[in-house]
Amino acid sequence: MIDSARIASAIETVRRDVAALHGELVRSGLVVWTGGNVSGRVPGADLFVIKPSGVSYDDLAPENMILCDLDGNVIPGTPGSERSPSSDTAAHAYVYRHMPEVGGVVHTHSTYAVAWAARGEEIPCVITAMADEFGGPIPVGPFAIIGDDSIGRGIVETLSGHRSPAVLMQNHGPFTIGRTAKDAVKAAVMLEDVARTVHIARQGGTVVPIPQEKIDALYDRYQNVYGQPADDRD
Repeated sequence: MIDSARIASAIETVRRDVAALHGELVRSGLVVWTGGNVSGRVPGADLFVIKPSGVSYDDLAPENMILCDLDGNVIPGTPGSERSPSSDTAAHAYVYRHMPEVGGVVHTHSTYAVAWAARGEEIPCVITAMADEFGGPIPVGPFAIIGDDSIGRGIVETLSGHRSPAVLMQNHGPFTIGRTAKDAVKAAVMLEDVARTVHIARQGGTVVPIPQEKIDALYDRYQNVYGQPADDRD
């Protein structure tokens, strides 16, 4: 039996979290104008929350976040349902349908990550921060047109079985996933940081790859040992 009160409470929590997390994209310089989006899965329900299309970040609030089912359909009669959802809604929905472990999806237009995507070039794992957070290189996904689930298919195909929570969709930009929406936002912030650092490093000469066994050791330590139990690693 569905606990409707519990689901309603979960929806409100995700609305608040997703609305607030859009502010992190602005503070970290990952978006311009109204581009980019954050979504969060509603625990215990086949639903997710995503931002409305073309609305200023200054005007985003929990009540205008949009509730959708896992096919990307807006749930009628819910707060925000009179608005159109993000143009990337179908992509987010596809990820949630096919990657049940994912609780958050983020898309940004961050400058350095988009520059790598424009070249269709993966970011090599040449700094320890990448090994920690991404477990290896950040892969490139296929070119896909916005509006249907093509981008979502590319995300899932590229990241399934891959350690990286980030993908550079060719000629478009980065998408990140996470256990929660906050985890996905963290991955987006870290992605832009390493994209910038590796780009700058290559201007000075050839970058030095980290041996795979060292990447594995760094990733295991960061994911399983570093920080406090059940905390947010930084």
